[in-house]
Amino acid sequence: MQYPIYTEITSCRDCYKCVRICPVKAIQIKDGHAMIIKERCTFCGKCVHVCPNKAKKIRDDVSRVRMAMRSGRMKICSLAPSFSSEFRGEEKKLLAVLKKLGFDAVSETAIGAQIVSDAIDMHMKENGGKCNWIGTACPSVVELVKKYYPDSVERLAPIPSPLQVHSAYLRKLYGDDILIVFIGPCVAKKHEADENPGYPDFAITFNELKEWLKAENIDIDDADPSDSLSFIPSRAGISSLYPVEGGQIATSRIWSKNLVHPSAIALSGSDQVISALADKHEPTAFLELLSCDGGCVNGPGTERDYSIAFRKKASGDFTTERLCETNLFSGDEEFTKYVLENGYKIIKAEQPGVENSFKKEHTEDEIKRALVELGKLSAQDELNCGGCGYPTCRDMAIAYLDGMAEIEMCVTKMRKEAQSKVDVLLRTVPMGVVIVDSDLKIADCNMQFLKLFGDMEESVLDETMLSFVRGLPLERFVPFSEKFKDQFYLTHPGQYRMHFKDKFIRVTFFLVESKRLLGALFDDITNPTIKRETVVKKAEDVIQKSLETVQQIASLLGENAAETEIMLNSLIDAFSVHSAEGSDENFTLEDDRDKL
Repeated sequence: MQYPIYTEITSCRDCYKCVRICPVKAIQIKDGHAMIIKERCTFCGKCVHVCPNKAKKIRDDVSRVRMAMRSGRMKICSLAPSFSSEFRGEEKKLLAVLKKLGFDAVSETAIGAQIVSDAIDMHMKENGGKCNWIGTACPSVVELVKKYYPDSVERLAPIPSPLQVHSAYLRKLYGDDILIVFIGPCVAKKHEADENPGYPDFAITFNELKEWLKAENIDIDDADPSDSLSFIPSRAGISSLYPVEGGQIATSRIWSKNLVHPSAIALSGSDQVISALADKHEPTAFLELLSCDGGCVNGPGTERDYSIAFRKKASGDFTTERLCETNLFSGDEEFTKYVLENGYKIIKAEQPGVENSFKKEHTEDEIKRALVELGKLSAQDELNCGGCGYPTCRDMAIAYLDGMAEIEMCVTKMRKEAQSKVDVLLRTVPMGVVIVDSDLKIADCNMQFLKLFGDMEESVLDETMLSFVRGLPLERFVPFSEKFKDQFYLTHPGQYRMHFKDKFIRVTFFLVESKRLLGALFDDITNPTIKRETVVKKAEDVIQKSLETVQQIASLLGENAAETEIMLNSLIDAFSVHSAEGSDENFTLEDDRDKL
């Protein structure tokens, strides 16, 4: 079975966005692909929405749910309280379409939330109003503590999550022979279902529900509200506010009486949660921590068309209307006491423990060696640009030692290596080379180019001169610079032969980057050209002598003499280096015989 979140390898590209957004860096880059490591993942789902190629996927469990619903058991939907922000004003229609999908009943997960809050209240009354627990309502936070903050594991509330408590409560009311399917905004709930089968049996997101409705050709807008299911055992009350930051504290019968809650703090979003857990000060307050910014209303399994503010308001409006109703769930004292006394035993599980065996310790020498491999030879080389996805070069080095990162992820190292290869090529190539931008300014060149066109004494030419040349206009060196302009827009730039000062030069243009960077190779072919001209001169001498002989025997050859002269003159033409007279640079487009 796939992990709740996985990577579609064929769609993954080298962008490292998921590494950058992942709060715990649970992404391994291997062969250029970003793989999610289950042992490190907290299932927050942030990587899913940030991936530009949709390579990060949430496991679709609808097919498994549909198969399980054929079992004949009573099918109960545990509906997350954030449905009020996802299906605004469509509560009864939602209950109607759930009935069409085959559910026998719907119960609000918020009932389990109320029981959790009541259990915390009960604990506080027994302990003088003190409680420095970390709430377990968010399974992503629980995973974060277990894997990355082992010193805080003992602070995790000894009470299962609202969904797990709700599942246990439903089994108490309706027996074990029921099928419980959670529908909500959370991906981490899938992990809860995987780890603790039956509490619930399955978990799907709101987005999966919508896709399921599409597959069944069910339109929620066309649903008949009068043909809908009713909430069992009753409708939830104030605990409907659980999915927003501070909702759990507001649900408490103790904290809700006070305007300020110095003994209870609500935080949401990975940055704030991690900051709170990393705080080394002595804990003195209950921490309500939610992984998603703003709370569950902004979970990864929701639509992203509405702001957090809009979602919070929708949830608040819904709860306010609820509180005006009668027959709302008011708690179950007996079951609450059972939950507080038995904790995770109610779901046949153990209290969460430390799970960070993947963590490795590295010596300072190992980290320094890794930094050297990444091209960070000194502190000045550690730019901490974040291009690799890690906040610092040191973090990247540690990830490299852990096998989570590849050297190629370091953008600055790759750029330096590429530049180094270009520099070596420019230094070693025997021809003059220049690369110019679209403004005809020199981006790079080599010493051979300066020797050909620099008009400098060779004694002053050295590698330092190259840095001074970069950025200067090409026309300062090459009198035929306008020839470069036309080459930018050719699919296949040309090759030319020219006479410059006392030299014959072959010029070969090539595109480095279309319409942005153009290169030119200058090959000094003076010696071969002079040799060819010498041959032509000797041929001319032979031709002249032949013509004198021809004139002497003209009477014998008749018309053949004229034909011979034409033929010999053609031979001269064939050997001559033609210059484009009237052209300032004496450029000649080479034919196939002259091309390299």
